[in-house]
Amino acid sequence: MIVEAYGEGSEPVRIIKKDIPAEYCALIQKFRLIDDAFFNVCFDNYIEGMQLLLQIFFGRDDLIVKHVVTQQSADNLYGRGVRFDVLAEDSEGKLYDCEIQRANEGAIPRRARYNSSMMDSRELAKGEDFSSLPETWVIFITENDIYGAGFPLYHVERIVEELQRPFDDGAHILYVNGANRDDTPLGKLMQDFFCENPKKMNYKELAERVDYFKAETEGVNTMCELMEKFGERKLEEGRMEGRLEGRAEGRAEGRAEGRAEGQRRMLDMVRSLFALNVPLEVIEKASGLTRAEILALQDAPAE
Repeated sequence: MIVEAYGEGSEPVRIIKKDIPAEYCALIQKFRLIDDAFFNVCFDNYIEGMQLLLQIFFGRDDLIVKHVVTQQSADNLYGRGVRFDVLAEDSEGKLYDCEIQRANEGAIPRRARYNSSMMDSRELAKGEDFSSLPETWVIFITENDIYGAGFPLYHVERIVEELQRPFDDGAHILYVNGANRDDTPLGKLMQDFFCENPKKMNYKELAERVDYFKAETEGVNTMCELMEKFGERKLEEGRMEGRLEGRAEGRAEGRAEGRAEGQRRMLDMVRSLFALNVPLEVIEKASGLTRAEILALQDAPAE
């Protein structure tokens, strides 16, 4: 069938695809790069796009990206693991963990610290010298100006306080202020992150990629599969974290905390899908919950 879906403005986007509900097609048009699920799918193995981001973030036209993967997991036998949104490596061997954070709570300093440590845990083989650790960057692209100072970027570095010298451990943290959408290269990049219509985007590399997933048959197929799997993954993450936390504590309160965390994640997932106007029957299929259970979660007070 041919479906006309409308993004920003009034220009229709024509999608040719069999057996895709019209509401799916309309929903796909609303995704933006600041939505982490869409960010992940757009940047999966997309070297050109990731290279554009890093060149703008660091003001380096000579920065060359070699590898890009999304949703890469780093397991922790003794505690909580990490799933990186986008993990990239450049030609100098530097590693970049690029994360989308729409809520300020998701970009707290200790999360950045933990992501940084988990990046390190993947890189050093048994018996290898510590000097072999690569330089790493944890990058949070935030919807809001989380520090409220109006800067487009916030660089976080360790220093030797008494000497006021860099600690030089090779670990860096960068916050990208998504609220900054001025006419600088970085501001235009952030404009693109909040834009639904690829025809209105500033950077060709991003516009073509977004258009592929919103208008091309194969890309639309990928997005439909993503929406169906999104709820399932969030539910399983909540269940897994609940089991791990309960097992690690080995006490009744540990198991209770684990179950509470799983329930909280389920609530967050349902609310996220409702915010995206996902049809109720799709949420039922993704979560495994009944309609009554979903509506009860939707009405539950926010923590």
